[in-house]
Amino acid sequence: MQSYDLRRGQAKAIEGGNLRALATEIFGAAETDDEKVVVSFGALERLLVWSDGKSLFVETTMKPGVPDAVATDTIKAYNRFLEQATGYSAKERGKRAQKKAKEGKM
Repeated sequence: MQSYDLRRGQAKAIEGGNLRALATEIFGAAETDDEKVVVSFGALERLLVWSDGKSLFVETTMKPGVPDAVATDTIKAYNRFLEQATGYSAKERGKRAQKKAKEGKM
């Protein structure tokens, strides 16, 4: 499981059904299971996403052996989803993760 910090004010943008709506917009289809959003897309066999208002939590299960084009499209969609859900770009998320790791909070 991965956790990502949310940019200030971003929690309101993904509360309620907005997280599911965002997942549907990017991945094409999303279901809800006990306040958690479930998606299957490309190389993602199962993507489970939820938030506690401060962080976004993500669990992924990947399909092995998919074609390179499918893997590339999946990575692009996943990164776009995380950017819109957290409010941080991939570069910013990486810097925050490195900072947490150095502080021993990961």
